[in-house]
Amino acid sequence: MYGVRTPLKLDPAHKATVKRALLCAILLAMPVRSAAPSPALRHTPGSRLAENARVHAALDWFRANLSWVNEEQARLTEIPAPPFQEGPRGEAVRRLLAESGLTTSTDKVGNVIGELPGAAESEIVLVTAHLDTVFPAGTNVKVRREGSRMLAAGISDNGTGIVALVALARALQFARVKPQRTILFAGNVGEEGEGNLRGMRELVEAYRPKLRAVIVLDGSGTEHVTTKALASRRLEATITGPGGHSWSDFGMPNPINALIRGSVRFINTKVPANPRTTFNIGQIEGGTSVNSVPFAARIKVDIRSESEEELGRLETALRDSMAAGVRDEMESPRDRSKGALEWKVELLGSRPGGELRPDSPLLAALRAADEQVGNQSRLERSSTDANIPLAAGIDAISIGAGGSGGGAHSLQEWYDPVGRETGLKRALLTVLGVSGIAEEKSR
Repeated sequence: MYGVRTPLKLDPAHKATVKRALLCAILLAMPVRSAAPSPALRHTPGSRLAENARVHAALDWFRANLSWVNEEQARLTEIPAPPFQEGPRGEAVRRLLAESGLTTSTDKVGNVIGELPGAAESEIVLVTAHLDTVFPAGTNVKVRREGSRMLAAGISDNGTGIVALVALARALQFARVKPQRTILFAGNVGEEGEGNLRGMRELVEAYRPKLRAVIVLDGSGTEHVTTKALASRRLEATITGPGGHSWSDFGMPNPINALIRGSVRFINTKVPANPRTTFNIGQIEGGTSVNSVPFAARIKVDIRSESEEELGRLETALRDSMAAGVRDEMESPRDRSKGALEWKVELLGSRPGGELRPDSPLLAALRAADEQVGNQSRLERSSTDANIPLAAGIDAISIGAGGSGGGAHSLQEWYDPVGRETGLKRALLTVLGVSGIAEEKSR
C-alpha cells in the first residue's frame, strides 16, 4: 500500500488534457473576490464615485476655490480659540456652514453642527474638526507668510482641519450631492489640553443610535490614517503646606522642595519600548514670591501607552513618587513644629483606547479614496477625537486634510497648502464612500 510509486508515462496529448483539467479545478476552487462588493462599496463603489457627474463637480470645486480656502484658513486661525474659549471661532464656523446652505445649530457644550440631510435620515456619518488650540489667551495668532507657507500658532493644528470641514460642505452643496446617509459637519470643542475630548463625547452621546461612521479632520498631510486610539491620562499632582517667610520660617517643610524631590523620582521611572509608553511633565507652578515659603506647588503630567496596564503602572509610579517626595522633605532637618505637608494626585482627563476593524467599511472607503487620488497612506496609532467613537465600537478614523505642516503646538507652527487639493478630494471621497449617494429619481 505504501510501496514505491512508479511514475506514469503519458503521451503529449494526454499531458495537455490533464493540465487543462487541473487548471480548471484550481480556478473553480479559488474564491471569487468580485462576486460580492465589500460593505463600504455597496452604496457607491469608490471606483465609480468620481465618475458621478455631481461628485465630479464637487471635486472640481476644490481646484476652483483653493485661494478662498487658503484665505479662510488664515482668517479662522486669527480668531483665538484657547481651551474652553472656542465660542468666537465656533460662531464663525457655524456662519460659514450656514452660508453653505446647511441647517446649523450649537449644542450645550459649544459644538457647532451643520446638517446635510440624506435619503436615510436614520443613519448618520459624522465629519468633525476640533476648534480649539493648545495656546492660552493672549497668544499672538496673526498669520504671516513666507513664500507658500503660512505661519501662526494653530495654523495647521487645527486651522487646516477646520477650513477643510467647511470646504467639504461647500463643495457638496455646490454640486447638489444628495447622500444616502445624513452627513453632519461638526466643529467640536475640547480636543486639546484638559478638554478631555468633551466635544466628541457629547456628539457620540447625542447621535450614537444613528452613528455609522466618524471621520476626524485633524492637521495636514495625506500620508497617514489613524485607526488605533492611543490611550492616555492627564494628571495633576499637588503638594500643600502652611507657607511662611523665607527668613523667619526657615526650616518649614517646603511644597516646592517636595515636588522637586518627587518629580526627580518620577522622571527616572523606566518605561518599555514595546508596548510604547511615554510621560511628560508639561506644566509646573507654585509659590507667590521669591522670599516666601510656598503654600502650594503642582505639576501636570501627560502619560500615554499602547497598554492600559502600563498606564496604570505609570500613574501608580507618580503617586508613589509624590508620597516619597513629601516623606523625604519631612525627614530632612526641618522644624516639624511649623506644620506638615499633604499631597494628592487627581485625574484631569482620560482618553480610552480602541481600534478599527481591518474589515471596516470605513477603512475600505479610505483605501478606495487613496487609490482614486493616487495616494498611499499608512495606518497609525495616535490620540485624537477618534478615541471616543473607537472606544464605543463605532467605526472612526482621523486623517490629515492635505498640504504639509510642522511645529505643531509651538509658536513656530507652519502650514504649506501645496498638495491641499489631494487631501480635500481624499476626504470627500472617503465621506461619500461611507455615506453613499442617493439614487436620483427619474423625472
